[in-house]
Amino acid sequence: MVNPQSKEFVEVAVGLPVRKPFHYRVPASLKEKAETGKRAWVPFGTRKIVGYITGFVDKPQVEGIKEILSVIDEEAPVINAELLALTKWIAGYYHSSWGEAIEAALPGPLKKGKIKTKPRHPLTEEEYEPSGNFKPTHEQDAALRSIRESISKGKNDVYLLHGITGSGKTEVYMQSIESALNLGRSAIVLVPEISLTPQAVERFKSRFGGIVAVLHSRLLESERFLEWKKLRDGTANIAVGARSAIFAPVKNLGLIVIDEEHETSYKQDDAPRYNARDVAIERAGIAGAAVILGSATPSIESFQKAASGEYKLLKITERIEKRALPKVDIIDMRQELIDSREPKIFSRALEHAISQVLNRRGQVMLFMNRRGFSTFINCKKCGYVVTCKYCNVSMTYHFDTKKLNCHYCNYQVDPPEKCPKCKGGDIRYFGIGTQKIESEAARLFPAARIARMDTDATSKRGSHRQILTEFKKHKIDILIGTQMIAKGHDFPRVTLVGVVSADTALNLPDFRAGERTFNLLTQVAGRAGRGSEPGRVIIQTFSPNHYAIEKSIEHDYVGFFNEEIKFRRELNYPPFTHIIEIKLRGRKEERVIKAAHDLAAVLNLFIAGKAVEMVGPAPEFISKIKGQFRWNLLLKGEDPAAVCGFIDKALDNLKGKSGLIITVDVDPMGM
Repeated sequence: MVNPQSKEFVEVAVGLPVRKPFHYRVPASLKEKAETGKRAWVPFGTRKIVGYITGFVDKPQVEGIKEILSVIDEEAPVINAELLALTKWIAGYYHSSWGEAIEAALPGPLKKGKIKTKPRHPLTEEEYEPSGNFKPTHEQDAALRSIRESISKGKNDVYLLHGITGSGKTEVYMQSIESALNLGRSAIVLVPEISLTPQAVERFKSRFGGIVAVLHSRLLESERFLEWKKLRDGTANIAVGARSAIFAPVKNLGLIVIDEEHETSYKQDDAPRYNARDVAIERAGIAGAAVILGSATPSIESFQKAASGEYKLLKITERIEKRALPKVDIIDMRQELIDSREPKIFSRALEHAISQVLNRRGQVMLFMNRRGFSTFINCKKCGYVVTCKYCNVSMTYHFDTKKLNCHYCNYQVDPPEKCPKCKGGDIRYFGIGTQKIESEAARLFPAARIARMDTDATSKRGSHRQILTEFKKHKIDILIGTQMIAKGHDFPRVTLVGVVSADTALNLPDFRAGERTFNLLTQVAGRAGRGSEPGRVIIQTFSPNHYAIEKSIEHDYVGFFNEEIKFRRELNYPPFTHIIEIKLRGRKEERVIKAAHDLAAVLNLFIAGKAVEMVGPAPEFISKIKGQFRWNLLLKGEDPAAVCGFIDKALDNLKGKSGLIITVDVDPMGM
């Protein structure tokens, strides 16, 4: 413990986008209480806010220093040394303030200065039927031996567990966790989507019981705080949850599991814009823990690191009980269009296959990576497309509300009866969304019980669990959904998966478009044939010859990787470089454009002669959202910290920043 006599000044981080630390004097009455990692009430301008003590200093940076008002935490600090080091790394790597990174690690009540909170209603602990270990297959056993050795020796090894869909990766996770528990260590398990959390909780609680705590954003603040407290107090030592569970305050961390490690949902959109997968690897390094990155379709970055020996590659090539991979059929919708002479949602093959499965009392999953009923409405005469007045994007028609919705700002209008531009009456509805698929399925299969699972259908708390439970109990025959149904779910009665349009992600202006298409098709195909009956997948596409689609038919990840890595190397994209995106936002278009070009000019001075490449400035793909014009700059370099240093210098020298929001995103997932 620090000598109270030396606790004259503290360094305090605050949860605001200000990257420099602040210094405060510690009054004599608080010297015994002040500790690194504790919260304190501090004066900040005219306000009183929560600050986080990150250390002590001999001499403050400025004169006339203010005093901290009180220390909130009477006993243990809310941020332990491990998490303090981790959040400092996050702030440095992801260009955020240390305070923002600390607040990402805490439940809401603690950020508000509270020391306890009570739920409005008593919490009921759900009962799960206990389950035991399964006898591992030969490949699972080989993987487990390697992982157990790392855990027992406290080695910070990162394992990429490349197992095909249905190969039993979850069993490897659970038996690895059991090994950590037997050594008195704890574990963190991340799943990519909140929709997967109920299934993950059921699996882990049925195996490990009450020592599992759950952390995700759909919990009430009071619930999240109580789960966090169980982990900090040591009454729970397995944390299961989505992205933010990586900050679980577990004791003696031995293992971190990242399921579906390739998923883009591990990337946080707001500051600090961290990727939970990379944060997990950093945390494991600090704690001396092992990491398992599991996926049937690893990210290109992770597989390249495994290929180079930085990660250890473990392979599981067979499904449990040697079940066959589903048969995949490609339907060329170009030919379907020629034959039928009009656009159709379901090809003849898909319609016939659904009918057969329903007749056998099986279940069907239909996948479409787009919400709504129709993608856009336009006038056949003049070509006018109805767009949002606040965003440069076409509005989506929703059948249930009979409204046009903007999926970016939630602006709603009634669909026009006549064209607003030419006053013509030939208004057409184009595109396919999940609602339209639901409507057409109901027309074709009137006796089927149909449900939809997308962002609109799961907006209510608990709706994920309800839909999935009903599907598991076979109260639903056809489940229609977006990417949230594409991965992780295990439903033995599903023998048919239909991909209504495989081209949605492929046509986006993003260098990861091919990777996302391959991943989605492989993952959604993996939902079929997990029971005793063989599975079948039907993929409808207008691009049957694209390598992402061809390789997904063959379940050939390595073949896809070899094609994709050539393209990445040639154009110097990740994993051969890091991308740092600077985004400029503002309500006055001219000001945004001028600032973007001025920033580019200043940056050019700092990166001249350095191994840094600049792309842009240019307007974003959707150049206006919520009334704000959007431009960006991309910087490519091998050392993100060095590039961020150039950005800091450039921003310090940039004039005319008022009225603008400028953000820096390191390793962005969406372009």
